[in-house]
Amino acid sequence: MIVRSLKDIEGTDRHVKSRSGTWESKRIVLAKERVGFSLHETVLYAGTETSMWYANHIEAVLCVEGEAELTDDETGEKHWISPGTMYLLDGHERHTLRPKTDFRCVCVFNPPVTGREDHDENGVYPLLTEEV
Repeated sequence: MIVRSLKDIEGTDRHVKSRSGTWESKRIVLAKERVGFSLHETVLYAGTETSMWYANHIEAVLCVEGEAELTDDETGEKHWISPGTMYLLDGHERHTLRPKTDFRCVCVFNPPVTGREDHDENGVYPLLTEEV
């Protein structure tokens, strides 16, 4: 059994801040836990824009605080995301998130991330693995 708090993660290597400066993420469960998914609390900052494309992962996102506009960059379709709203990127959709306020969400990735990932120039997380 693993019990871990967000406070335990603050200031550790599990507390990742993006190179872009648009978000930070607390990686609660990672690939090294070997449970088949990773779990994160992520905050995207108000007034920023983050374009992402999880070519190597499926991601589910549940908004718990704040509001943001989500755009499917492939279709142009826009969605308003607010607390209690979930979106699932089950087709590896290229997407852009534009938070109106600081936007706090809980994210699940499959395959799990290692904790070292950050978006590359295409908005992709590389597919990193853990050594056995």
